[in-house]
Amino acid sequence: QADFVIIDFEGEPARTLDERRRKHSPLRDVAGMLRSFAYAAETVAARLGADHAERAEPLRQAVEAWEQAARHAFLEGYRAAAADVSSVPASPDATDQLVELFVIEKALYELRYELDNRPEWVGIPIRGLLRLVNP
Repeated sequence: QADFVIIDFEGEPARTLDERRRKHSPLRDVAGMLRSFAYAAETVAARLGADHAERAEPLRQAVEAWEQAARHAFLEGYRAAAADVSSVPASPDATDQLVELFVIEKALYELRYELDNRPEWVGIPIRGLLRLVNP
């Protein structure tokens, strides 16, 4: 009609184009961004750990601190920008719960995708899921 749809440039290759084109909560995209921060952090931590094994733990802690800061800044900015958006719940608690649900959904999708396509990366979504159940 008089609207438009934006999809992720990469998308989720395991989903059909029809599935990716469907309208959904914008909080799903927020969850996708949060998982992207996790992937970036995990990738850097693995590379730095491999190159600097003697400093692996402090490097991992620094990367985890970066991820938490990136998540916090992104969520804070998103909340401020989406404060009056009708498709985002007015209640911060409801928003947080939905984001957490969508992060779990995204991490489970990633787990399946990595098992099918990049088994050497399967630890990234597994560690993300474990952090969700053991914060």
